[in-house]
Amino acid sequence: MLELHNVKKTFNKGTINEKKALQGLELTLQSEDFVTIIGGNGAGKSTMLNMIAGVYPIDEGKIILDGTDISRKPEYARAKYLGRVFQDPMKGTAAGMEIQENLALAYRRGRKRGLKWAIGKDEQVFYKEQLKALDLGLEDRMTSKVGLLSGGQRQALTLLMASLQKPQLLLLDEHTAALDPKTAAKVLALTEKIIAEHHLTAMMVTHNMKDAIRLGNRLIMMHEGRIIYDVAGEEKKNLQVSDLLAKFEQASGGEFANDRMMLA
Repeated sequence: MLELHNVKKTFNKGTINEKKALQGLELTLQSEDFVTIIGGNGAGKSTMLNMIAGVYPIDEGKIILDGTDISRKPEYARAKYLGRVFQDPMKGTAAGMEIQENLALAYRRGRKRGLKWAIGKDEQVFYKEQLKALDLGLEDRMTSKVGLLSGGQRQALTLLMASLQKPQLLLLDEHTAALDPKTAAKVLALTEKIIAEHHLTAMMVTHNMKDAIRLGNRLIMMHEGRIIYDVAGEEKKNLQVSDLLAKFEQASGGEFANDRMMLA
């Protein structure tokens, strides 16, 4: 479903602030892989997702999604293939628009627009069914402005919007990091449910090692723009947090200096 070949990205090239964010990255994902991604600050986790989404152009290499080379496609041209949820719950929704209007925007992504009423009755029924599955009572508030929702409700709505068109690849960039533990657990449960029910291929960046081990069928660890550990199946299920710390020290030649990761 996804192939990254020798992907390189350097920011502020030729200056004293030069940063080699990705250094010949190689990665292949199969259809329906759910990959969790961990690593210290500056490891290249979010940069990798941004490269896939087309936020920044790559310097070298290729990105192939479901057989199509998207390496040079602009961000807007990739949107119909991808779903994305950011760390900030405010980023994925339009606060001044109704819940149903936000869903309509997501539902029409990549489709041709015509001159007719924006949201028909059949469409409203569909949105109501989708919202009901979230178990947050939002199906009874479809005309409420999204800005009135809590951060957790907005993130759950963003997750629904990102998966509404069943994207070829779902990108989750620390999408529960800004939520309180109880809300984060609920959003993670929704994440797992949506990915499984829609048979999605997904990549999830997280700073929580326990979540990284528990969720998905595959785990990768990044350091200085490279993948230094890739584990799947039963081996992944049997991992402990101490194993991951030891692997990092072994592969990187140093201690895991990310306090957030250590505490997670």
